[in-house]
Amino acid sequence: MARRTVRAHLAPTPLIEADLPATWLKLEMLQPTGSFKVRGAVAALATLPAGRAVVAASAGNHALAVAWAASRLGHRAAVVVPRSASRAKLAALRRWPVRLWRRGSGYEAAEEFGIELARRLEAEFVSPYDHPLVIAGQATIGSELQTLAPPLTVVCPVGGGGLCAGLGLWAAGRPGTDVVGVEAAASPSVSTAVAAGRVVPVEVGPTLADGLAGNLASKASTPALITAHVRSLVQVSEAEIAAAMRWSFERHGLVLEGAGATALAAVLAGRVDRTGTLVVVLSGRNVDAATYRRVLAGSLSRPRVARTSRPGPPPAPSRPG
Repeated sequence: MARRTVRAHLAPTPLIEADLPATWLKLEMLQPTGSFKVRGAVAALATLPAGRAVVAASAGNHALAVAWAASRLGHRAAVVVPRSASRAKLAALRRWPVRLWRRGSGYEAAEEFGIELARRLEAEFVSPYDHPLVIAGQATIGSELQTLAPPLTVVCPVGGGGLCAGLGLWAAGRPGTDVVGVEAAASPSVSTAVAAGRVVPVEVGPTLADGLAGNLASKASTPALITAHVRSLVQVSEAEIAAAMRWSFERHGLVLEGAGATALAAVLAGRVDRTGTLVVVLSGRNVDAATYRRVLAGSLSRPRVARTSRPGPPPAPSRPG
């Protein structure tokens, strides 16, 4: 069902050969909102009654995806982002007819406020990673890789784990296909949960991969799905993410945000134990121009992303920032 829904609204993204042996790049940053997140948003919102109000919390890309899908499918939408959200994502969000809220220093505070806001508005809260239809929507990337014969290894970024879990479920039905997930070392939420067998709060540091940063909801389903269906999880450093952003521009003319370059960073750093052909998901392009210039110049100092910890209760709604 998710595959038909996504295909009805989104064209398949290009798959190009990389300037690396037996490696392909899946260009999800060419989606209309600049990231793969629009797949999950379309899959989830298409099932709702017409006019249903929705609320999303996000570092930015899922909010953009929900704004796009809500506009296309006839829903009212409110989105919540942390105050540390990138200027590029904020500017893009303000072009859509959605109510924008900025709350908290990190993703968790935005999520808690979003859940409470959805309750107060009697709206549908659409998680960026822990919603079955969002996961199913992200899995549709796999359906666009069917022309590549196994053995095949698909490498994708991991924040909350919705994309990785979805691709793992797709690969489980395709013998000879494996999935490797890649976290920013500064935000090891999913790998920590997988190792512990439960969600464990972690300290999240500043990272270029702002779209991957944050803790998981206490009952998140993605760690169990990844444990069952994903071959391995690896991590990359900030320097490796920046190097991958430069490499994609210099070798292919492709603009990537930090989260969008994370899977590529693991491949370039030799962290992926490949089997057969490699597919690298380039997941997003929504990077602040000033940050991107510093990355390309090799002069980026420590990125400005606030540390996140478990927040207190969200404040009462007020006028959006």
